[in-house]
Amino acid sequence: MHMLIDFLRTHGYRSYAIGRDGIDPTIRFVILLVCGIFVFLTTFFIMLSDLFTYVDELSKGIEQISDGNLYINLEEKGNDEFARLAQNINKMTKEVLIIMDRERETERSKNELITSVAHDLRTPLTSITGYLELLKMNKQLEEQTREKYIDIVYNKSKRLENLIYDLFDFTKLNHGKIAIRPGSINIVKLLEQLLDEFYPSFQENNLEYEYEAKQKDILIEADGELIARLFDNLINNAIKYGADGKMIKVCIREIKDMVKVDVINYGKVIPNNELDHIFKKFYRVEQSRSENTGGTGLGLAIAKNVVDMHNGTIEVTSSLKGTTFTVCLPFDLNGNKEKFVTEHDRNAGKIE
Repeated sequence: MHMLIDFLRTHGYRSYAIGRDGIDPTIRFVILLVCGIFVFLTTFFIMLSDLFTYVDELSKGIEQISDGNLYINLEEKGNDEFARLAQNINKMTKEVLIIMDRERETERSKNELITSVAHDLRTPLTSITGYLELLKMNKQLEEQTREKYIDIVYNKSKRLENLIYDLFDFTKLNHGKIAIRPGSINIVKLLEQLLDEFYPSFQENNLEYEYEAKQKDILIEADGELIARLFDNLINNAIKYGADGKMIKVCIREIKDMVKVDVINYGKVIPNNELDHIFKKFYRVEQSRSENTGGTGLGLAIAKNVVDMHNGTIEVTSSLKGTTFTVCLPFDLNGNKEKFVTEHDRNAGKIE
């Protein structure tokens, strides 16, 4: 400090000095100002250097993203505009990855669909072609053999027809091209009607059936045609894969603001690792994929779509006590039990 005073005195600034024991306030202010500016500039350049480094890192990261590396994660430093920029870029890349994963899954599903359709079309077509060739080449076949071959060709062609109808319905449901036509239906009567229609199939497969309904009438707001298709598929599935159990059971009851329907068969147990996939299109438990069952693999997928359209749920459990498909449907599509009773006047149980 004394050296600075001597310097000022040497250069003609003696009027600012106050002896050897003090410094003029103006000089003190100038000194502090110079020191403050120095500290500020030093700090500023350090921060600027860090900022330039961070911006450079962001720039390199963005270049990698533009080159296709969407798995890079930019570092989010602080809470300024650059940090928010990095955050938004990270969010954007994650969303792009999700979209790409969905596209890959869609492509994979499309390929599986084509493969499954080709397989399920080729199998009966091969049989039809083979038996028609036999009929054409052997015109002297016995009448009984000829009738047998004709029956086989007819059954195979019906299977093809069912596959095409199921595929058409599934496509429309899956793409939202079928609109719900809601009305008041008596689901107890509807199920009773369906079971009566399945009576020949029960006899053909040596099956008995039991229908348990604690109430004679349960009205729900739903599309009668779609609900009929839903339970038609579930009962048909129970017949195909539950024949070993000799019994099909259907139970219906009210639970709170929903109606619950169980379709139970006592055939072979479905492995736990298969249960999560059973509602996927063209998915069939491997042991059941055979000519004997003749399923298209779309019935349960269609059932799931119908339930979803009615804001309901469908679940499956399987054990030695039986395989149970449980469907829960709301009384009203908007969750109001009383509303649909007064607003809809379709005949109970009528399917239009």
